[in-house]
Amino acid sequence: MRLHFFASMSALAIVFTTPPVSGQTPKPAAPAAVKKWTPPRTPWGDPDLQGSFSNLNEDGTPLERPPQFEGRRLEDIKGAELAAIKKAVQDRTIETFQGPLHAPQHFWQDDLNLVKGSQAWLIVDPSDGKIPPLTAEARQRTAARTEARRNSGRGPADSWEDLSLYDRCITRGLPGSMMPAIYGNSYEIMQAPGYVAISYEMIHETRIIPLDGRPHAGANIRSYMGDARGHWDGDTLLVETTNFRDEGIYRNANPATLRLVERFTRTGPETVKWAVTVDDPATWTRPWTFSMPLTLDESQPVLEYGCHEGNLGLANILSAARAEEKKKAVDDAAKKK
Repeated sequence: MRLHFFASMSALAIVFTTPPVSGQTPKPAAPAAVKKWTPPRTPWGDPDLQGSFSNLNEDGTPLERPPQFEGRRLEDIKGAELAAIKKAVQDRTIETFQGPLHAPQHFWQDDLNLVKGSQAWLIVDPSDGKIPPLTAEARQRTAARTEARRNSGRGPADSWEDLSLYDRCITRGLPGSMMPAIYGNSYEIMQAPGYVAISYEMIHETRIIPLDGRPHAGANIRSYMGDARGHWDGDTLLVETTNFRDEGIYRNANPATLRLVERFTRTGPETVKWAVTVDDPATWTRPWTFSMPLTLDESQPVLEYGCHEGNLGLANILSAARAEEKKKAVDDAAKKK
């Protein structure tokens, strides 16, 4: 035992006292390299934006910066503070549209998850998060429209033509068709050589966007969604849309001068950034931009939006207006007796 003990101790002494061989000092492990995400490409080489997307989580996000965030930057509002803001918006939204009057319970409420919303407001330029002031021309134009409506002698619901194109299941226009709502927020982006198509669930429209550099249609050809022309700016799809109709024009802009520039950029495997610059020198004193993410969600493809088939709201608005007129006639007759 003693010989074995001393022999073991000698071996240990050799192990612990032998100096390290020169040049073999252990080096700290190098940090793992972060692999940069590369946007996918189509078989013909364009950036691949295709898929079914949604921005439901951004519903209820105000367009402009709310007063309580005066002096703060959009990127500073995040984490628990942003989650609390979004939770309050979700609670208010569900309470406002409480069933069964507005919709059956569990109709859309269970899918509403605004806590996942990514920003406290949408406008990113100007930096104050506010829509620029109206021009003098725009103020005059708005006042003239209001006065003409007042002098027309028409009520708010004398006919279906007095209601909005949205109420009538015709269109939400642009950019309205991709603005988040409590439901119907599915959009499908499809690509082919020389073209991009975007289908909107609400209200059942598809934009065909040529990428071949052709000019816009003539000024006398106008549509609710405008005339779109696109091209690639690096990995970003840039779409310029003009030639809008006066009916349903965005925020009372001038259809002859309104120009919308959309930018679609794939920022990750499941996210496309959608940014819209609103440029109308006849309406605002400078261009302004809002943006939000579109999230890939193949479980929510674009569904048939049977709006006309279920548009009880329009019939009820008109019938209610007729009932109010009848009641007023009866009351007026009673006063004359």
